[in-house]
Amino acid sequence: MASADLGAELSCSICLSTYTDPVSLRCGHIFCQDCIVSVLDTQERAGGYSCPECRAEYQERPALEKNRKLSNIVERFLCSHPEPEKTRIFCTYCDSPVPATKTCLLCDASFCDKHLTKHSKSAEHVLSEPTVSLEDRKCSAHKEMVKYYCCEDSAALCTSCWVAGDHRGHHVELLNVVYERKKKKLRNATETLKSEREETERRVQRLQDHRREEKEKAAGVTARVTDLFRDIREKLDTLEREVLGEISRQEEQMSLSVSDLITQLETQKDELSRKINSIEEICNITDPLTVLKEEPESDVISHRSCDVNSDVRVAGCLDEGIISQMLHRGLLHLSDNLMDLQSKRQLTVMEKADILLDIKTASNYIIISEDHRSASGTSVNQQRPDGPERFIVRQVLSSCSFSSGRHYWEVDVREAEDWLIGVAGHSIGRKKNGNESFIGYNNKSWNLCFINKLGARHNNIPININPGSPVKKVGIYLDYEAGRLSFYQLCDPIRHLHTFSATFTEPLYAAFYVYENSFIKVLK
Repeated sequence: MASADLGAELSCSICLSTYTDPVSLRCGHIFCQDCIVSVLDTQERAGGYSCPECRAEYQERPALEKNRKLSNIVERFLCSHPEPEKTRIFCTYCDSPVPATKTCLLCDASFCDKHLTKHSKSAEHVLSEPTVSLEDRKCSAHKEMVKYYCCEDSAALCTSCWVAGDHRGHHVELLNVVYERKKKKLRNATETLKSEREETERRVQRLQDHRREEKEKAAGVTARVTDLFRDIREKLDTLEREVLGEISRQEEQMSLSVSDLITQLETQKDELSRKINSIEEICNITDPLTVLKEEPESDVISHRSCDVNSDVRVAGCLDEGIISQMLHRGLLHLSDNLMDLQSKRQLTVMEKADILLDIKTASNYIIISEDHRSASGTSVNQQRPDGPERFIVRQVLSSCSFSSGRHYWEVDVREAEDWLIGVAGHSIGRKKNGNESFIGYNNKSWNLCFINKLGARHNNIPININPGSPVKKVGIYLDYEAGRLSFYQLCDPIRHLHTFSATFTEPLYAAFYVYENSFIKVLK
């Protein structure tokens, strides 16, 4: 409402539109520059000038002062409230510019509301919205108003064109009839487009809801993961304190033992020094009889062996065995409690699926390792007996299938120049030559592949992927119920490559295509 009031305040009283290049008269009233110039030009022929608003009279043509401040206000207003483009079409019969409301196609004149009441009401006088050009409404050949429409040539006609012109005998209808029919068709198209727009809006809303839900889910998972690692850190910190405490206890005990032994040895050293001094005093006497009369202490000249290793054994050493045992038992206890911690925080750690290659499905040009985890391509026929499950092309499936739950496995492809890995349904064709039964080349399978470049494929529709670095190991994650199959590049950090979304309707198997002289391995 405020913008409407402001729009009214910014409207010229002559053209009733928003000011264009506003200028003011000495009386203070403001008009569009073109509007007031047109009025003054008309008044000049009459011999006097006056303000169209307050009728203030001027002896000479009044000067026009540009209102720059108002011009800036209008510019800002139009930027925030753009008005539909208006054609400045004025009444043909008014002395001063008055906006026209209708144009007569027959009279080739425009009328304001006042002069329109005096206009002829006969059918020949066709009224339209104000326009300055009527050439496109008249026949170029006969200069008559077009009233008909040729459905065969898709052209508007005058009466002469239909009766005696080039369109004689054609399927011709009244212009208004065709107009109404086209409007009806356009309305129907509009309804269809509105329906599509509503569906698009619903899809946008669903995506916004999905984004909000996933954002909330991410916040919840983040909180649970943070709590889980806090719990793990607390237990690790406790174990660290216990182990470090044991080390400090042993160090302190050893230090006390060494101190006691050092004290004992220092006392022994002093006693030995005293005895040495006593002997040296006797040795310094020059009188033989006196030396012979002196009797040293009985143990002064006795020999005592010194065993350094014995002292170390008595002092004791750091018992790394106990420390290692404490650390080992503590880590085992933490490992045992990890499942409880995950359950407490409503988190699960995905364990690798035990994928083994099913030799019954392997092509005769694939060699399967003894542990059934590796496959290599060969040009030598392995002469295995044929069966309904064996592939003709160089493919092999896993021995286990997945019909529910979440599963994860990893594949090493570093020794394969080209490769296809993914999943396939049990009903995939196995006896077809060519690429019809290749993984990803039909609607029964999905793949990640490298054939000169990295890509993904389902139902033979390729998707290019830019890995950023050579792919050596691939992680595959299958969520059967959610209909998601994801591939990851196992590097540092792990990088998401592609995710398929589908509705799985049959058991799925891990699937591998092995080119000649290539080698792939399912990691434990």
